[in-house]
Amino acid sequence: MSPTSRKRPDQNQFGITTLEDISTLILQSHDLDETLDNIVTLVARRMGTEVCSIYLLEDDGLTLRLRATRGLSRRAVGKVAMKISEGLTGLAVEQGKVVSILEPQNHPRYRYFRETREERFHSFLGIPLFDRRRPIGVLAIQTLAPRQFGGEEISALSTIAFQVSSIVVNARLLDSIRQKEEQANRFVRELEQTRQNRSHQPGEAENAARSDYRALRGTPAYPGVASGPANLLDERLGLTDIVDKADVEPRRERALLETALEKTRIQTLYLEKQMAARLSADDAAIFHTHLMILEDRGFIQKLLSAIEQRRHSAAYALKTVVSDYIEAFGRMEDAYLRERAADMEDIGRRILANLMGQSPQPLQLKNPGILVARELLPSEVASLEPEKILGIVTEMGAKHSHAVIMAKSMGIPTIVGVKGALKRVTPDENLILDANSGTLYINPPPQVAEEFRRLEADRHREIQRFEAFRDQPARTADGVEIKLRANIGLMGDVAIALRNGAEGVGLYRTEFPYMARGDFPDREEQYLLYRRIVEEFGGHPVTIRTLDIGGDKALPYFAPPQEDNPFMGWRSVRVSLDHRDIFRTQIEAVLMAGVHGPIRLLFPMISSMEDIRACKEVVAEARRHLRAAGLAAAEKLPLGIMIEVPAAVYLSERLADEVDFFALGTNDLIQYLLAADRNNPLVARYFDPLHPAVVGALGQLAQTARKHRIDLCLCGEMATEPMHMALLLGLGVREFSMAAPFIPRTKAFLSRITLGQAEKIARTALGFGESRQIREGIRKELADQGLLDI
Repeated sequence: MSPTSRKRPDQNQFGITTLEDISTLILQSHDLDETLDNIVTLVARRMGTEVCSIYLLEDDGLTLRLRATRGLSRRAVGKVAMKISEGLTGLAVEQGKVVSILEPQNHPRYRYFRETREERFHSFLGIPLFDRRRPIGVLAIQTLAPRQFGGEEISALSTIAFQVSSIVVNARLLDSIRQKEEQANRFVRELEQTRQNRSHQPGEAENAARSDYRALRGTPAYPGVASGPANLLDERLGLTDIVDKADVEPRRERALLETALEKTRIQTLYLEKQMAARLSADDAAIFHTHLMILEDRGFIQKLLSAIEQRRHSAAYALKTVVSDYIEAFGRMEDAYLRERAADMEDIGRRILANLMGQSPQPLQLKNPGILVARELLPSEVASLEPEKILGIVTEMGAKHSHAVIMAKSMGIPTIVGVKGALKRVTPDENLILDANSGTLYINPPPQVAEEFRRLEADRHREIQRFEAFRDQPARTADGVEIKLRANIGLMGDVAIALRNGAEGVGLYRTEFPYMARGDFPDREEQYLLYRRIVEEFGGHPVTIRTLDIGGDKALPYFAPPQEDNPFMGWRSVRVSLDHRDIFRTQIEAVLMAGVHGPIRLLFPMISSMEDIRACKEVVAEARRHLRAAGLAAAEKLPLGIMIEVPAAVYLSERLADEVDFFALGTNDLIQYLLAADRNNPLVARYFDPLHPAVVGALGQLAQTARKHRIDLCLCGEMATEPMHMALLLGLGVREFSMAAPFIPRTKAFLSRITLGQAEKIARTALGFGESRQIREGIRKELADQGLLDI
């Protein structure tokens, strides 16, 4: 390909996929140099340029040195250096802003380095890298053909430069840790050599080894940052410790087993009540599942058969049966079902403890700290004192295990899959847990500790900045009221929503309570859960979406059929309408809860008039059923549909006559409109919220809702981005539902934009036919209005 024919990348592709990829580079690299090399390779490839280089400022703050390049001679790395008063790269640092120059060899600041052979390149773009407004280097782009970089390209690269700065800072910290670790290990080896040559005080080498600095990596399960001493969870008595006995008396072993089972059932009931009181009945439902297993005839019969027919001891029978269950779960393809193996291990351990006469003891921790364990079982989480658990680190990688879900409900920063954590950490060592990036720092050096103190201080300042908006109504600068509601899934989300000033629930995903159980919850269980949520929101409306399973959501007790394309298959309302008894049970529970406060009923994935009419028939059936049973139900319940497939957009005029409100599911709508799976990295660049087709569809839906005087609520990640929010506001959307922590920030943004400004942005966007033009136009309008800093 000739220099002039090199294709420029789609900037949306560059912006979205590069940001995603670049944020993971530090986890894939072994040291700072490899990190930088990966960055320049990625950016050059995505940007379609011949050269991308990174120059970093040295400790003197005056010298820039080439640290990584794609396109220049590799021999120049580490050798080429200049003062910030020299060269075009130095000019970017000196001026503290982007430098874009055609024919750079003609510029008075141009400096030639023989090692780089830069005379071949006819355009230069230098973007300074900053850490807290302090320059740390430059990201430099060069091309063989003259190329005038547009505002969209410069903006995208500036965003990347911000990411690069953060990665460089973190990579330097990790590099420093590795160097300190190598020094410490070398010192320990020298100390050991000295020990062999002469006597020394006991424990000297061990103390030296304990003082080294280390960083371990895992998978983030619940974000946050925490620091404190290490609390190690020792391995409890496990099933592998059991050996069979000779001369077993089956009658005696059967009596021991039955007594242990009964004790375990009682303890499980206690655990369920304990967790329900601490969090919610929803979060405690896992122990109801445990109880069902403990009462399952098949499970009990297998244990008895192993005792009576194989003449095993009760303990060994337990080991063989539970091990078989664990192995069977482990072979399952579904990740959710695979992780249920931990629940079987939990049950087995508690029965075993009772068989051995060792009543399970709650975990006792001396001081608040970071809990480090091979694996956490639900019963162990239930016995913890939450105020003493600042963070959780596990060696096992079950991100969606029940124990981790419970930890998330308590808001505890957690990472999983940290290999060798128990061997690498000793009790009471100082730890910093960065659950945002999945990193555990052990005995961090002062610069790492200081960096995290700064991050925590920045986070608290941001929280305080938006705190003032938490309890204020959401309204624009010219007084137009906007409704900001919360998306919730677990009962634990309610407190977070209320804490962030949500005006009710715009989307309650009811499938999560179904996932936490061993069977479909009955009407009474669902009614009590929905009632509690409605009452917690004290008069604000709660929108309950009916069961939305299939696609990426499966229930452990309701296996969907094998499908080549499950996202376009038997899922969501299609499943509900094929199982009307399950569907009607849920709707009856919603109608009963509607007596206690305002509820709106939402049907997902409606694609035809027949769908919504069938749903309304089930609602009518549910009313008749409740009336016949003499049970109170809400007289009037607003009915709505999720607009998340193109068919619903085209039918919106007719659908509006059938329902009271629309809920926009932007995540699914965008991927179906553009035929782009947002979770597939190969086509992620096509998933574009600012695609002209998406903007047009949103505008059409807002117009239809106004015409028919029905509510329109946007439920999706799109509204959390200020650029998108300005557009949506201008298109006519006045109600949004989002992750609760975004609500105060969104209120702050709304308070600075007028409806007139938003409508101008929408008119600008609707006038363009390319995503790049739409994005650039919105950014320019926001910049002109001083609204890009929120």
